[in-house]
Amino acid sequence: MSAIRFSDDGAIPAELQERVLSRLGFGLRLEPSFENLRSIYAAWCQRVPFDNVRKLIHMRRGNSGAMPGGTPPDFFEAWLRHGTGGTCWAGAGALQALLSSLGFAAERAIATMLVAPDLPPNHGSVRVSFDGMDYLVDSGMLHGEPLRLDGNSETHVNDPAWGLRCSRSDGRWLVRWRPLHKTDGLDCRFESFGASLEDYVGRYEKTRGWSPFNYELTARRNCGDRVVGVAFGKVVSLEADGSVRQTPSTAADRVRVLIEDIGLSEEIVSALPPDVPTPPPPWSQTAQAASASAS
Repeated sequence: MSAIRFSDDGAIPAELQERVLSRLGFGLRLEPSFENLRSIYAAWCQRVPFDNVRKLIHMRRGNSGAMPGGTPPDFFEAWLRHGTGGTCWAGAGALQALLSSLGFAAERAIATMLVAPDLPPNHGSVRVSFDGMDYLVDSGMLHGEPLRLDGNSETHVNDPAWGLRCSRSDGRWLVRWRPLHKTDGLDCRFESFGASLEDYVGRYEKTRGWSPFNYELTARRNCGDRVVGVAFGKVVSLEADGSVRQTPSTAADRVRVLIEDIGLSEEIVSALPPDVPTPPPPWSQTAQAASASAS
């Protein structure tokens, strides 16, 4: 793998920024105001999916090169060509770079999706400071508007489809949201802020060995007043009235959803491999017991 040169100034090339802003629906002159932050993030949630499409292709081909979308230019060039987003390290890195290049005080965050006890940090996000207040804009949860981080009270994004809530627990922010594969809710705990691009790329690289996004398709995008997507063998939508619709996903279903709802190119969808069952993580008791019995 060739060396990656890191810079923490948050800038992306001017020509690429111009094309990204145009695709998001904005002109070139965009001041770093709070209203523009709200507009940019809302547009991101409607037009940039959270998905593992490029990662699945990369992993299944046994590609030893840099992880797809690991740097903002690679992320945005693929989005402009194919409509793809990325998983958390890629998406958060790109969103932070875009906001920083526009003059926002945006920094990379490290968090933990609490899918099991005693997990190491496994999620990247973005915090933006504005007029003495901090806000979360997450490229995976896609919560539609900036979420205020207030240590004194619980805060919310009150939307029936993509809404979430945030509170303080043991000195850390805890966000309760709805993934498509766990629509009753999942907690995400924020560990630290101000991570470097090099840290993000390194954490992303470590997922090469095992990740829930290395085996089965997941894709999510806000579409009007709904959340639509595919997650681990099911077509799922979070409806505007708060209800959930989900059905088993056939091969034809996932092609239709990826192209018509998520907005991916036929070219990239045609390269997507079929799902394979997700094995238990190597550090789990299940995997360790299986290894012991095999030996």
